[in-house]
Amino acid sequence: MPSPASVSASAAPARPIGVIRVLTSEDPAAVATHGTAIEERYGLPTVSRCIPGQPHGIHDDDSEARAEPEIVDLARELADAGARTLIISCAADPALQQTRQAVGIPVIGAGSAAAAVALGLGRRVGVLGIRDEAPPAVRAVLGDHFAASARPDGVHRTTDLLAPEGPAAVLEAAAGLVASGADTLLLACTGLNTIGIRPLLEERLGVPVVDPVLAAGLLASYAYGG
Repeated sequence: MPSPASVSASAAPARPIGVIRVLTSEDPAAVATHGTAIEERYGLPTVSRCIPGQPHGIHDDDSEARAEPEIVDLARELADAGARTLIISCAADPALQQTRQAVGIPVIGAGSAAAAVALGLGRRVGVLGIRDEAPPAVRAVLGDHFAASARPDGVHRTTDLLAPEGPAAVLEAAAGLVASGADTLLLACTGLNTIGIRPLLEERLGVPVVDPVLAAGLLASYAYGG
């Protein structure tokens, strides 16, 4: 069985975008989900790896603190293996500054990338995530354009989104943000990309919805160069 933190070297493209997943999985296809979304959207090569010991991803301060050194170590490995740009695929931007200091290539946090894109789309940004408060990295970028945050009922960690009732709970929470005045929604959990909820939210609610994985891929397309 392949390591949960790796893909085979023969499958890795030359000088790819390294996608760091903070949800540990033994399934290579699951680990590659976000990288695949970036490849399909932007035509950029990616290689995806996940950190160990986080079967439920990052969902509170303790899980974030445990993940940070693992993220930095994995970033070094990907950079040493030839990655051209790195994405930390978590809307909390865990260990973003430490990782930037540790490697000599661009490092993009999915949360701050999503917030930057949201600022180009609306003036009142509603943040939908898996914690009771919006990630500080997202709030810092949004500033006065932050409208409110919401957490879907029954969702406390990213794996909860995979439950049968997960999409309905996400839609209900998102609708509440729009009803309260949000003109743009920001998905503050990359697990929301995994369940493919963005098109449904835009169709039902009629506002732009910023996916953090795609937002990070957009910024990576600039950092990646020709």
